[in-house]
Amino acid sequence: MRFIFVPILASAAMLSGCGGSEPRPKAADVPAIPVQTATVSIQEWPDVYEATGTVRARTTAVLSSKLMAYVRQVAVQVGDRVREGQLLVTLDSQDLDTNVRRAEAADAEVVSAIPEADNGVAGAKANLDLAQSTFKRMEELAAKKSISNQEFDESSARLKSAQAAYEMARSKRAQLDSKRAEVQQEIRAASIVRDYARISAPFSGVVTAKSVEPGNLAAPGAPLLTIEREGAYRLEASVDESRLPFVKTGQTVDVALESLDRRLSAHVSEIVPAVDAASRAYIVKIDLPVVPNLRSGMFGRAWFSMGARKVVTIPPQAMVERGQLQSVFAIEDGFARTRLVTAGERGQAAIEVLSGLSEGEKLVSPVPSGLADGARVEVRQ
Repeated sequence: MRFIFVPILASAAMLSGCGGSEPRPKAADVPAIPVQTATVSIQEWPDVYEATGTVRARTTAVLSSKLMAYVRQVAVQVGDRVREGQLLVTLDSQDLDTNVRRAEAADAEVVSAIPEADNGVAGAKANLDLAQSTFKRMEELAAKKSISNQEFDESSARLKSAQAAYEMARSKRAQLDSKRAEVQQEIRAASIVRDYARISAPFSGVVTAKSVEPGNLAAPGAPLLTIEREGAYRLEASVDESRLPFVKTGQTVDVALESLDRRLSAHVSEIVPAVDAASRAYIVKIDLPVVPNLRSGMFGRAWFSMGARKVVTIPPQAMVERGQLQSVFAIEDGFARTRLVTAGERGQAAIEVLSGLSEGEKLVSPVPSGLADGARVEVRQ
């Protein structure tokens, strides 16, 4: 059996070797693909730190009442634009109106007493003038011994009485002036308190919060409305404490507002000195230019310059991206070899490579269609 089996195997091998399949061509027989190349280089790129933050209004007012009173009217809703001095909330002011009228009545009473006091001063002055004239004549007669001492003393007494009456009349008139000044101050005070029942906008802006309705009891200090000044916003970005030496007041930074899909140039206006113990970060306030449709609460990013750093770069045309994989074709001994890389920041003319390449390596750029790993290439300038 062994003698018969061996020739059969040999013949089968011969048949398989002489089959119809063509021999695979050698790599040297495949024509080289003409390609252009780029060199992996090291460049100095600006070192930029990215911080995220929230847009806030630079000026915000939380309106509250100074009185405890029921709300009669609320003239605005959330989102309404208001102008400076516009009436927003009206409180019940019946008691306050009564106080003002009471003070005004007291003022009217004082005013009505002024003519009588003026007449009293005028009468006292006339009596004083008569007493002075009489005393002068009596004094002359007394010098000539034409009257008795009793008559002269009586004339002197009448003069003193007239002088006292005149001073008393003037004093009463001055008291009326003081009383009226006091009453007018009471009117002003009552009017000021009454005005507390009318809450107006301190500046022009937008109503962003409302926590009051007609019929509610307004308490002193309890928020009623929140107003933000339009056109004055800033980005409050959270910056890691290790970056503190690189952030300065007045520094120019780039800001991106994702909801508006635009990039702005802004300036650092304030650096909050306190560092949050949990996040080890501090707040940097960046004043934003006037931008339409800018609102509080929007998400933003800010980029702070940290100097320069050296990075490995390649042209964008040399990068091949398939899903999450990033690769390039490096030229090794005339062949294109796939090299997986990790890309970093992207510029207009270059891409940062974090790993996978070294300076001076030659890459296929741009990558021709259909180029595969191991293909023979011919470099053309």
